[in-house]
Amino acid sequence: MEIKVRNGDTYWYYSQLFGIPLILIENSNPLISAEKLTVGQIVQIPGYRKTSYTVQAGDSFWSISLTNNVSVDSLLLLNPSVDSQNLQIGDIVSLPKKVSELIIKDVNNYTYERMVADLNELTNIYPFVKKQSIGNSVMGKELIELQIGNGTKQVHLNGAFHANEWITVPVLMRFINEYVLSLITHEPIRGMFTLPLYMETNLSIVPMVNPDGVNLVLQGATTTGEFEEEVLEINNQQKDFSNWKANIRGVDLNKQYPALWETEAERKPTTPQPRDFPGYEPLTEPESIAMAELADNRNFSIVNAFHTQGEEIYWGFQGMEPPISEQIVEEYSRVSGYAPIRYIDSYAGYKDWFIQEFRRPGYTIELGRGVNPLPIGQFPEIYQRSLGIMLASLYV
Repeated sequence: MEIKVRNGDTYWYYSQLFGIPLILIENSNPLISAEKLTVGQIVQIPGYRKTSYTVQAGDSFWSISLTNNVSVDSLLLLNPSVDSQNLQIGDIVSLPKKVSELIIKDVNNYTYERMVADLNELTNIYPFVKKQSIGNSVMGKELIELQIGNGTKQVHLNGAFHANEWITVPVLMRFINEYVLSLITHEPIRGMFTLPLYMETNLSIVPMVNPDGVNLVLQGATTTGEFEEEVLEINNQQKDFSNWKANIRGVDLNKQYPALWETEAERKPTTPQPRDFPGYEPLTEPESIAMAELADNRNFSIVNAFHTQGEEIYWGFQGMEPPISEQIVEEYSRVSGYAPIRYIDSYAGYKDWFIQEFRRPGYTIELGRGVNPLPIGQFPEIYQRSLGIMLASLYV
């Protein structure tokens, strides 16, 4: 919600007027110094929308404030051109309305376009959430990263490396929504107040690593443009792409990393496939390259890659994981009920490479059970069990 600065206004006053933590207002306006507010500047107030009210007979700002549970000064702030002493029937007055419900509700068939629309709405209402592109998919879709937090500890979450594991995307999106809503409303999540987590941690999330593949699984080949003939050939002319894990070129993005890549390449398909082809070399695909560069450019203390299925957490790679990795995975297991598994006979994944390169904790978290893509009916249980892990990643 945009407001115009008046003489004598401060961020501290706005935080008191709207009941918003001061740091969230400051982070929502990174280009405006709190010490240099000037009359007429536009300031973003997070967590609010403007609504309209039509003046009725006998109305005053005082009566409007009482019936709508807002302060008189917030009405004055939002309506600088309205003569509050001379309201006319039919005048339109702006009211501040705190957003108190989740935006991410419909999670079925969660395409790239739906994710982008939801991200735009979230960042509009909660401008302290930073959004940026870290690269592009083969088809040119932006790979979007969000950052939430004011701390120095950097934690990373990602989803949908594999196309038919698209349910991980709304899991992450719902968590983002619940987290920012908690910050605004001061309501805890599972008894945990989130502002201290925000102050200590900078959370990085790439909800959809493989947007081309996700849309292929959900919408079919007709939406792939120049790649339609190619994906149909890779899929043996079958129009059902529900088993497709790869990117649009038939490369498994989670077998693209130089962490025993040669071992995987020797026993996996040697040509593009719906799943398991690691590419002709490591790091050939723009999506996998973007994710590697993201880690290279940051100082992530923990990386969590969300996949499906199995209700397991893989946390080791060739003995390179630090001792603290075990303590963290035990907490992840405690809050989710998922089984921690140190080593598996599978390599060249993102968490494998992260552990190898940085000697820091990395996890592959397999949500849910069944055959991918998991039915959306599992979403409520999957979300509740993974919610503990996502929260724990902020405090461990």
